[in-house]
Amino acid sequence: MKEIVRQLLTGKDGVTYDIARVTWLLGTITVIALAAFEVSTAQINLRELAESLGIISAAGGASTMMKKDTEPQ
Repeated sequence: MKEIVRQLLTGKDGVTYDIARVTWLLGTITVIALAAFEVSTAQINLRELAESLGIISAAGGASTMMKKDTEPQ
């Protein structure tokens, strides 16, 4: 499990952690955690949840793509 997480969060070289991928993961976990909290206290709007996850996915993909040329080989 630790190896899989490391591969997901590192760049091309597999050693250097990529800040874009780490913040992408943290943002996704935060939205899911907040959605779980909202479900436990009140109703959740699924459209807002879907929009939030879509925005995070698009921003994470764009930030990873923009900095692909700066990663260590």
